[in-house]
Amino acid sequence: MQIHFHKFFNIDEIADDLIKFVVIAARYNDKWIFCKHKDRTTWEIPGGKRETGETILEASRRELFEETGTVDAEITPICIFTIIEDPTGYGLLSFAEINEISDLPQCEMTKIGLFDEMPTSQTYINVHPLLMQRVLQALSEG
Repeated sequence: MQIHFHKFFNIDEIADDLIKFVVIAARYNDKWIFCKHKDRTTWEIPGGKRETGETILEASRRELFEETGTVDAEITPICIFTIIEDPTGYGLLSFAEINEISDLPQCEMTKIGLFDEMPTSQTYINVHPLLMQRVLQALSEG
């Protein structure tokens, strides 16, 4: 499935109730954490859809746990973005500094990997590098 990046927005530009999904660029022990979906052979940044009744932070914490086993993390929102295939489907991009990971729960992810930089084999090659670049920019700006 090909998806393509569309546009970045500041956090305060889009109403919270319009945000449909989350992507969390996460670091654990100074390594970037990526996950592999059971139906794919490529690496992905953790994330997923917001469930009915969830706050956007609850969705971020749940997705981070389901896809990486994270039980304790400090999550910082970075920006909101859209993709070309759904320009009104807003997503929240966050950064997480992971403090503790447990076993990977039984769900759609089969394993996690820790990397010094983005792996070359990525599922969303037209989106994830741009999201990581935005996270690195925000981190460098402090």
